[in-house]
Formats: sequence, structure tokens, C-alpha cells
Amino acid sequence: MYLPAHFEESRTEVLHRLIGEHGLGTLVTLSAGALEANHIPFEIDPEPAPYGTLRAHVARSNPVWREFAKEVDALVVFQGAQAYISPNWYPSKQESGQVVPTYNYMVVHAYGPLKIVEDAAWLRALVGRLTDRYEASQAAPWKVADAPDAYIEKMLGAIVGIEIPINKLVGKWKTSQNRPAADRAGVVAGLQQQGGENAEAMAAVVQALQLPAT
Repeated sequence: MYLPAHFEESRTEVLHRLIGEHGLGTLVTLSAGALEANHIPFEIDPEPAPYGTLRAHVARSNPVWREFAKEVDALVVFQGAQAYISPNWYPSKQESGQVVPTYNYMVVHAYGPLKIVEDAAWLRALVGRLTDRYEASQAAPWKVADAPDAYIEKMLGAIVGIEIPINKLVGKWKTSQNRPAADRAGVVAGLQQQGGENAEAMAAVVQALQLPAT
């Protein structure tokens, strides 16, 4: 990933927070000389330090867990807030006209060896944690225990666990850090006026930037 220094985010706790808030990751593996991408909800465990561990599960019928190249680290990409940035929002457009459109985004790339887990207790615990996490906002959260035991055992038999001890964690926060303070304020105003979940989330990030006026 191209990563200019002014867009780099290296604080592990910040990167973990994005993974926790945007858990659907793109798992990229090498298989038979070709790249494969699978989209999977992950959980992040901060242990062991410094980068932690990713855990998820895939369908047993998915060949990714059998055909990945073991000698090559897997890559998981997590995407946070993103938004198109119009040059019309920059006050500097009126001053010089030397502005162009861009796109703001926040991403985390996690690398590590892909490990396969078929232990039923491990899988049940993982499914329970993921379920509790995503059901938390429901008025009456569904629990794994709500389904018959025999059915759950059958479903667990149809999945395989994956675990990735992270050995490299890279973050890129392209959030208008390279623009003058007045342009950043214009970006915030433009995004807020546009509205929508992504635009509002990006506006909050740009507004929170602690940068010297330029």
C-alpha cells in the first residue's frame, strides 16, 4: 500500500478500534498461483502484543482453508469511513483555483500466517462472541442457545475456524491532513451538508484533526 508519512496511522489501539467497529474484513490469500479474496466478519483480540490476533470462520465448503499457500502471509483489509471530497469545498479554490477532487478513507491492513482451527468448542465460543457482538443493538438479542443443540452442532460442523496472529499492522488515514486549516473546515462543512453515515463519520474525523494551521 502506498503510504505517505502524513497519512500513516501507527497507533495499535487506533487500528484495533477501526477493526472492532468495521469487522467485515477482506481476506486475501495466495492459492495455486492466484490471489483469492473472501469477505468475512472478524474479531480482534489484542493479545499477544504488540499487534494481537484475528479470528473468524468460513464455510467448510469454501476451499480457502485447504488451498491457501502456507508459506505466504495472509492479508486482511478493513475499511472504515470513506467519502468523496469536492474541490468546491476548499476556500483555496477561490484564491488560486489550484485544487482537484480527492477521496478520503481509513483502512487497516493486517498480515500474518493463516491457521486453521477445527475444534468444536473453539468454534462454538467464537460464534457465540460474534453473535453477542452483532446482536447487541437488537431489542431482544438472539443467542446461540436459542436454537436447538442438535441444530447448532450441525451448523458448527459446516464451518472451519481461522486464526491469524498479526505480525504486521498498517494503517492509512487519508483524512485531509495535507490541506490548510481553512480547507479542512470547508471539507467538514461540505460533508455535513451532504449528510449520510459515511460523510458524517468522515466529517467527524477531519474535524477532530489536531494539526497546526497551515
